[in-house]
Parts: sequence; C-alpha cells; structure tokens
Amino acid sequence: MSALTIQLAKLDKLRELFQFFNSGKHLNRLSEPELWAALEQQQAQYQTLFEQLGYRLRIDGRGFAWFHTEDSNSNVSKTTRNLALVLMVLFDYQADNQQSLARFSDWLIDSLLLQAIFDKHKELLLAEGLDVDAMTQIYDTAVRYGFAQSQDSAWRLLPAAARYLDHFEELAQHHTQKKTQSTPSKRKTCHEYDLWFSTLGVIKQCRLPTSGITFRCLGIVSCAQ
Repeated sequence: MSALTIQLAKLDKLRELFQFFNSGKHLNRLSEPELWAALEQQQAQYQTLFEQLGYRLRIDGRGFAWFHTEDSNSNVSKTTRNLALVLMVLFDYQADNQQSLARFSDWLIDSLLLQAIFDKHKELLLAEGLDVDAMTQIYDTAVRYGFAQSQDSAWRLLPAAARYLDHFEELAQHHTQKKTQSTPSKRKTCHEYDLWFSTLGVIKQCRLPTSGITFRCLGIVSCAQ
C-alpha cells in the first residue's frame, strides 16, 4: 500500500492524463509538450497503474500515446471509419505525387489539396457519402482525436497519424510483392489484403483506383474487378 501511495504522489498529471486518454484522444509530444513530459518521466508507473484499472496505455517512440482498446466491430462509428478512409486517400495521393510519407507532418492540408484528392478518388469517396465539405469536417474530427492540428483554415498531421501510415505502407508492400509474384494478365484481379486498425471496425473490400492498391478498409464499398 505504501509503495502505491508513493507512486501516486509522483503522478501529478494523473487526472489530466486519464481524462485525456479516456476521451479517445491521442497524446502527441508536439501538441501537448507539458503532458507528454509528465508521462515520459513516469512512463512505467502510469502504464502499470492504468493496467490495474483495466486500461492499456501504449506509448510510441515516435512521440504519441493512447489507450489501446479491442472494441468489437459493431461499436465502431461511421465517423471513425470515414477518418480512416480520408487519411488513406491522402497518403495514396501524396505517394503518387512523390511526396515523402515519412515527412507527413510537413504537409499543409488545405482546400486545394482536398479538392485534388477528391477529384482523384471521387467515386470511392462519393460511395461513402463524402464530398470536400465532408472531408473538411472529418479533418476537424482528426484534430479532436489528436491526429491533426488546425492551422489557418488548413491542417497538419500530428505524429499519431503514423498509426494509419504504418498500415498503408504495409499494404503497399504486400501489393508490390503480389504484383512481382503474379503472372501478368490483361485483366486486373482483386487481390485481398487485411488492413486492421485494432480500434476501428467493420471491414469490407475497397480499391484505391489510381494506385491500384486494393485493401480491406472500414465499411466502404465492394472491391472492383
């Protein structure tokens, strides 16, 4: 009991961190330096205490942390699925335009970029009921969850967006390997890949049309042949 009391005495940001994580937000070193420093200084104690309370605190060395959950697919909201889609088409567009995905925090996501992304993936986005205005609202949601920060009517991604980027790059690698191993054919087949965001939900097949990457994503559309 005394050991636990000593640990709690050191966790001066316990209430703030718990409220922050329990709201579904990602803590980023860049946007919340004070909270991040407190977490980093007592990382092991915070993780142990939260685990005893039934929460899994994950801390990524790239500068972000979150409460990891294994919610059932039925509990995942349409907004969450749309956020995954919007970030995936952003990465696809930037990759096709030779932008460094590793430097995603440098990108200024403004209305011109959103329009260009929409024009490229119009069919896919409209199938999910998303136009440019809806994409704007989703980026505002990304700000609330700690995946982006607003900047003069535009946005920049925060380190936590690397969770989505990791899966995008893994998917692209699988697709490249599959193409290398496959016999060339005049007809493109629908290769299926599992894309699993552990906190995200109902997975269906869909295609990023221009890149040719086919992936299972979050309740979007059926995969074209």
